Amino acid sequence: MPLDHEGGHHSPQERLVHMANQIATFFATQPGQSQAEGVANHLRTFWEPRMLNQLYALIDGGADGISPLVIEAVRILRTRATA
Repeated sequence: MPLDHEGGHHSPQERLVHMANQIATFFATQPGQSQAEGVANHLRTFWEPRMLNQLYALIDGGADGISPLVIEAVRILRTRATA
């Protein structure tokens, strides 16, 4: 299990948030497109449905530390799913 900087273990939820935030950090630097759209497309293309559902649950539960770009990307994904 990965160790944090203090030598403790990260929970699966913390790892999921960390990965989503890394994606958001990358797309935040990309010009010429909606950054949230880029995050949404990446999540849809590369994340398993199980991982997406866990991310949705974390956002719905008000988890701390989730990038606003990730939250916007999830809103985009959910809007597409109901369209």
